[in-house]
Amino acid sequence: MTSHTAQAPGPEEAAKGVLFGLTAYTLWGSFPLYFALFDGIPAWEILIHRVIWSCLFLAFVITLLRRWGPVRAALSRPKELGFVLACAVLIAVNWLVFIYSVSTRHVLQASLGYFLTPLVNVALGMIILRETISRLQAIAVVLAALTILYQLVLLGIFPWIALVLAFSFGTYGLMRKKVTLDGLSGLFVETLLLLPIGLLALAWLSSTGLSNFTNDGQTMLLLLSAGVATALPLLAFAGAARRLRLATVGFLMYINPTLQFLIALFVFNEPLSLGVLASFVVIWIALGLYSWSAWSGRARPV
Repeated sequence: MTSHTAQAPGPEEAAKGVLFGLTAYTLWGSFPLYFALFDGIPAWEILIHRVIWSCLFLAFVITLLRRWGPVRAALSRPKELGFVLACAVLIAVNWLVFIYSVSTRHVLQASLGYFLTPLVNVALGMIILRETISRLQAIAVVLAALTILYQLVLLGIFPWIALVLAFSFGTYGLMRKKVTLDGLSGLFVETLLLLPIGLLALAWLSSTGLSNFTNDGQTMLLLLSAGVATALPLLAFAGAARRLRLATVGFLMYINPTLQFLIALFVFNEPLSLGVLASFVVIWIALGLYSWSAWSGRARPV
């Protein structure tokens, strides 16, 4: 067997990659069902526990995989830590708003935000990194912008959840380009930088009697599980990214918002007006153009 590369994986490795990718994006897409279990716990308190237990669980995984080298290297470069801290703040904002969207049953908006994310990535790359984009990508970005204007002007909706999720995650991706850490080590260092704030916040909650952590055993286990729930899809995604082309991983990415869309409709019974459905249809057309451009011209910046 010839030595495999990321560009040309063998059939067996590619199959494993697809399985890892399906696992990662199915888990992420099912997060509304998971976070709905935290009923009655404020979104910011869930975020505090997600940061703390993610950091501790990721430290365990990194120890198990013997991957402390990149972490130590990153912590020894103060200039790079500035970008890591920016990533940490952006991912914390993304997590908080997503959890809030589930607790307030605005998962359709969250779904729209993650459908918008690749188009926001293209726009940010064009505006900030001065990347050239194809005509189809430009049309896709314009369609996305028109969709937001349509919701604002004709529907009277300000889709702030969708916009915050799309731009926080899009900007997070932009900042991560400045960081040499892989996904696992990167998320660990990000949560490590947020850990002191998380511990202080937890101590304050406990001292004021506002903490839900010790309410009962089920709540405690649920909050503790946030670390594992955060790390598992990330590990599966890393397995996919090592074995698949970027375009294939990008295509699998649509599983996440699609599942969220279906959960919002059929599990949470969120209302879907014709106007909101029309805006989703336009975004899906824009994503179709974007995907076609990515597949047909992979040499272009995406």
